[in-house]
Amino acid sequence: MSLIKNFYDVVVVGAGPAGTTAARFAAEQGVSVLVLEKDRDVGYPVRCGEAVSKDGIEPFIKPDPKWIASTINSFVFIAPDETEVKIKFNRTGYILERRIFDYELGKLAAKAGAEILTKAYVYDLLREDGKISGVKFEHNGEPKEVKAKIVIGADGVESRIGRFAGIKTHTKISDMECCVQFTVSNINVDPESCYFYFGTEYSPGGYLWIFPKGSDSANVGLGIGGDKAKLRSPISYMNHFLEKKFPSIPKLTMISGGVPCSITLSEIVKENVMLVGDAARQVNPLSGGGITSGMIGGSIAGDIAGRAIKENNFRLLNEYPKIWHQRVGKRHEIYYKIKNAIYNFSDETLNSIAHSAIKIPENERTLLSIFKIALFDKPSLLFDFAKIFFY
Repeated sequence: MSLIKNFYDVVVVGAGPAGTTAARFAAEQGVSVLVLEKDRDVGYPVRCGEAVSKDGIEPFIKPDPKWIASTINSFVFIAPDETEVKIKFNRTGYILERRIFDYELGKLAAKAGAEILTKAYVYDLLREDGKISGVKFEHNGEPKEVKAKIVIGADGVESRIGRFAGIKTHTKISDMECCVQFTVSNINVDPESCYFYFGTEYSPGGYLWIFPKGSDSANVGLGIGGDKAKLRSPISYMNHFLEKKFPSIPKLTMISGGVPCSITLSEIVKENVMLVGDAARQVNPLSGGGITSGMIGGSIAGDIAGRAIKENNFRLLNEYPKIWHQRVGKRHEIYYKIKNAIYNFSDETLNSIAHSAIKIPENERTLLSIFKIALFDKPSLLFDFAKIFFY
């Protein structure tokens, strides 16, 4: 603790991609920044499927083979009756090695001037004269305090910072995807394809994924709606799938948790507190992916926090929700509508969509053409979906 000062312009709580990106963009403004991470390592434990698009992360970090486990060029959708529809991905996707990737983001934040302290569990906000003035945290078993002009909560879906600040962080149970994932070895799948299983047998109200990590390993996971998980646990669906499809593969790791697949919180700034990433519900509600969108949210929040301090104008913080909504938030609102339509499709409808999709020549098959089939009887959503391509 002796190396940590008692005051920083910005304290960021959480060292995931959204948190370290926020720290980096704030530090690049020349202000002092401290990142507090409750776990012992940045990037550990890994809590996601690790899939991103090259286009999504390239504005923030140059792709590096050391944190790219697989490069993806196609998707395979599997209907409940096992009909497979393969679609060439006209962009480039990556499956990450998150531990290395998150480390690199942390190093970029540190290079910009941010300080990072791990094993620092934030348990409350500091207040002076009724105003938020920093955070209280525990480090190596000792209570500590650090003052700050701005606190950025990047502390995940359970965001204590948001609740401490009085922000309503409640998410409907039907919008909270309950997820479980194994990283497995000795699995025989195309290392350049991501696989998605739909239907009530494996993933009611969600989907099951296989994301390859190199030639013989993969993340195999699923997410189902919280309302469905009340009736049967995600792990029982996962065990059923693995026993049926890959009964003898070794399981190297297992993670589980909730992913908020809702629209962004109505309030992501309160006084001098800002929320980013999962804490702000900046996850893509359709895919459940939150790495890229969290980094975008973090970059916007960090940049504005830095400028607010430099200009001594804290009203600038109110620009954050507006810019976020314009860049990503309104797109997520459309994804949310589409999610609610698609994830309520019956097995018969999913099978019918797959049967229609495989009639399209593979070289003409695109995600857009599949969505057009899927949403054929919902023209209002088709209109919304078309808007996505103009953002």
